[in-house]
Amino acid sequence: MAKCRLCGRVSPFISAAIGYCADCIRGNFSDIEGELAALHRDGRQREGLPPEVPKAPEGKGCRICGNRCSIPPGGRGFCGVYENRGGRLQPVSGSWRRAFVHWYYDPLPTNCCAAWVCPGCSSSGYPRFSYSRGPEYGYKNLAVFYSACNFDCLFCQNWSYRQGVGEGGLEVKDLARAVDEGVSCICYFGGDPTPQVVHAILTSREVLERNRGRVLRICWETNGGVSPPLLRQMADLSLRSGGCIKVDLKCWSEEMSLALSGVSNRQSKENFKRLAELHRQRPDPPFLIASTLLVPGYIDVEEVRAIAHFIASLDPSIPWTLLAFHPDFRMRDLPATPRSQALECLEVAKAEGVQNLHLGNVHLLW
Repeated sequence: MAKCRLCGRVSPFISAAIGYCADCIRGNFSDIEGELAALHRDGRQREGLPPEVPKAPEGKGCRICGNRCSIPPGGRGFCGVYENRGGRLQPVSGSWRRAFVHWYYDPLPTNCCAAWVCPGCSSSGYPRFSYSRGPEYGYKNLAVFYSACNFDCLFCQNWSYRQGVGEGGLEVKDLARAVDEGVSCICYFGGDPTPQVVHAILTSREVLERNRGRVLRICWETNGGVSPPLLRQMADLSLRSGGCIKVDLKCWSEEMSLALSGVSNRQSKENFKRLAELHRQRPDPPFLIASTLLVPGYIDVEEVRAIAHFIASLDPSIPWTLLAFHPDFRMRDLPATPRSQALECLEVAKAEGVQNLHLGNVHLLW
C-alpha cells in the first residue's frame, strides 16, 4: 500500500518506486516530470548506463531509433551500444556485424506472446509457411536475446539485459551457424532488438539465403521504436518468410510512457500505423501482432481503451494479446494483475471493436 505524493490517494496499485498514481501522471505531468526523469536517470547511473537521452549540440546524431540521440564526443547513446569516436558513430562492439547477444533453442510449440496465431504453434500459415497443419512438434525456434534496449521500463520483465553490454560480442556468421534443419523460426527479442537491429537484419539475410526453399520464419518482438527505414527492412524479412512483428504497445499516453519507460512512445505508435498497412497484404499468417502488459494501477482501463480504439481504427483483425504482469525490476511492490482488471480490459477492447483478443499469463491472475 503506497500513497500518491501529489493527490494523497492510498492504494495497493501505486508503486512506491514511482510515487504517483496514474491519474496524476496523465493529468499533472508537468508538476512531476522532473522527479520522474530523475528516477530513471539515477537508476541508470547506478547501472553504468547513459543517464538520459543525449542531446549534445556538438554531438554525433544516431538514427537507429526514435530517441534520436546526439552523442557528445567520447559519449554513448541512450542504449549504451553506440559511441561517438572522433566524430563517427561506432558500435561499442567494434563492428556492425558483432552484437551483444545470446541465443538458445526453444522447442515448438512455445510460450511466445503470438503463439495463439503463429505458424509454429497454431494452424495458421500451412503449407507455405509452416511444416504442419497444427503446432510444429519436433521443430524449434531460435530465440535470440539482444542485451540492450532503447527504452528504460521500470516494470521490465527481462531486465537482466542491462548487464549485457560489455566487450566482444557475437559475429553474424556465428549466430547464423545456429540455424540447423530443426529450426523453423527465429525470434529476435531482448532487451529489444532495436539498438542492434543491423546485426539481426544481416543475420536474417544470411540465413534466408542459405536456407532457400524451406520454411524459416523471421520474427521480431519489439517496442516498435526503431527508425522507419530499418523498420521497412525488418518488415520485408518477416513478410516474405512468413514471420511476424510483435509490437509491445506499452501504454497509450505519452506521459505514461515517459513515466514508466523513460522515453516517448510517439515513434512506436507511428510505426504501428506503418505496419498495419502491411498487415493487410498477408493476413495468413498474421503479420502484425500487438501485446500489452497490464501493469496494475498504471496500464489501466483508460490506457487499454485508447490502445484498443487505435488498433480497431487501423485494422480490427490485428491480433492483440493482453498479458498479466508479475512484480519485477523496480515495480516489485505491485501485485500481479487482478483477474477483475484483466477481464474488464478484455471487455473494453471488444467494445472498441478489436476482433482478435487473447489473454496471456493467465496463471498469474488472482
